[in-house]
Amino acid sequence: MFEFELIKECKDTKARVGLLKTPHGDIETPIFMPVGTQATVKTLSPCELKSINSQIILSNTYHLYLRPGHKLVKEAGGLHKFMNWDRPILTDSGGFQVFSLGDLRTITEEGVEFRSHLDGSKHFLSPEKVMEIENDLGADIIMAFDECAPYPCTHEYAKNSLERTTRWAKRCKDSHQRNDQALFGIIQGGTFKDLRIQSANELIPMDFPGYAIGGLSVGEPNELMYEVLDYLTPIMPKHKPRYLMGVGAPDNIVEGIMRGVDMFDCVLPTRIARNGTAMTRTGKLVVRNAKYKADFTPIDEECTCYACKNFTRAYIRHLIKTDEILGLRLISIHNLHFLLELARESRNAILEDRFIEFRKEFYKKYKI
Repeated sequence: MFEFELIKECKDTKARVGLLKTPHGDIETPIFMPVGTQATVKTLSPCELKSINSQIILSNTYHLYLRPGHKLVKEAGGLHKFMNWDRPILTDSGGFQVFSLGDLRTITEEGVEFRSHLDGSKHFLSPEKVMEIENDLGADIIMAFDECAPYPCTHEYAKNSLERTTRWAKRCKDSHQRNDQALFGIIQGGTFKDLRIQSANELIPMDFPGYAIGGLSVGEPNELMYEVLDYLTPIMPKHKPRYLMGVGAPDNIVEGIMRGVDMFDCVLPTRIARNGTAMTRTGKLVVRNAKYKADFTPIDEECTCYACKNFTRAYIRHLIKTDEILGLRLISIHNLHFLLELARESRNAILEDRFIEFRKEFYKKYKI
């Protein structure tokens, strides 16, 4: 039910094109995956997501466990039926959210005890419990329960964290019950080369159907992220998908693709949309700024999304300034379309042996 076909590798870089086959459809890689934390990509309907060619979306195990509860989702027929999405879904393990709770959680070898950010109620997540939750949710791709070390942290902390992640990965694999779900392992180790390699070398023999790179885009400089990818992707299995978790800035995606990453996700495009900020080929554009009050051009003149084909910066700014929800919906549509197109254009460039030129053209226009 799950297969990754490596179609082409770039002759000049590590960039690659693949096809990821799942029970709910095939995914052309490299791909950006919109995040639907609580079984919805904020403000957008499944129909709108399909209109911008979202091949796969994410949901969050931690949030769905707290509300409405994994048992209710199972009773509804699983996450696909619950949210009326018939294409692939990936659920994260909730590890990042749990470890982000800080003083509200306590980590032990058995798992994590934490207080809900909603009502302060006590909960406990172990690798086995996370597998139960993700099995009940029923996504096509599910993630092992890991410990995400903060940045910065000491070498000792990162080492203890990755070794616990390895032990938890084995427990996740042992308790995973469904053969129609692909369980991915997560490589940790902070920004320490020896630890990243150790983590990969411990997880690869477990033969997961895919591998994620966790613990990046958590505050470290871009150069450090790229350095980790430079030495890590070459030792990751060639014929399995590689997923860089939580990365969604356009330049990060282009650089990740160049270094052999297949899959990306991030809340960034919809989060900044709610603040009136759009992604464009020349960089971020803060639509709410006064300079766009009488600007009757689209957000991005080269974009073919619904927002850019039908509305102006002036109109969208008016919507944002008057707290009309259509404003942030239109920017959300645009931002997600922009990243999906960026991944699609990268894929075509690799197939046509012109990815180096594509990257150069990207940076001629794009200002970080």
